[in-house]
Amino acid sequence: MMNLQTFRYAAAGGSNTLLGLIVYYISYKYIFFESMFQFRVYAFEGHIAALFVSFCVTFPVGFFLAKYVVFSDSKMKGRIQLFRYFLVCMVNLGINYLLLKLFVEKFHIYPVLAQVITIVIVILFSYVAQRYFSFRQTAIDASEDVKN
Repeated sequence: MMNLQTFRYAAAGGSNTLLGLIVYYISYKYIFFESMFQFRVYAFEGHIAALFVSFCVTFPVGFFLAKYVVFSDSKMKGRIQLFRYFLVCMVNLGINYLLLKLFVEKFHIYPVLAQVITIVIVILFSYVAQRYFSFRQTAIDASEDVKN
């Protein structure tokens, strides 16, 4: 049987992932029109620009859900949680970026399908990193929870 925290992580993470995929799709198809996006001196492929737009939406939503819904038992200060969450998200974004470039530009997989495949890989890393790094409980916190 799944414990409550794992269920909350799956529900919150699944909702945020779905939101990210919807934002990605809309950005890719209707904002960047599946083509290059020129930003100052750098040109982004449409699938990469959509990844950054999606990240800008899902980062704050994901932190809020993780802090107040999933890992609400964490006693760590909010600014430390935010900083650690940001670090993990940056690693996730880097993994997502590299895999998306690989799948789309080398293997010629349609970008939205490539993003779905990439999401599955990133989710596995993300849960472990968020649970044991961003929102981990100290031994003192865990022993207080056992007493209550």
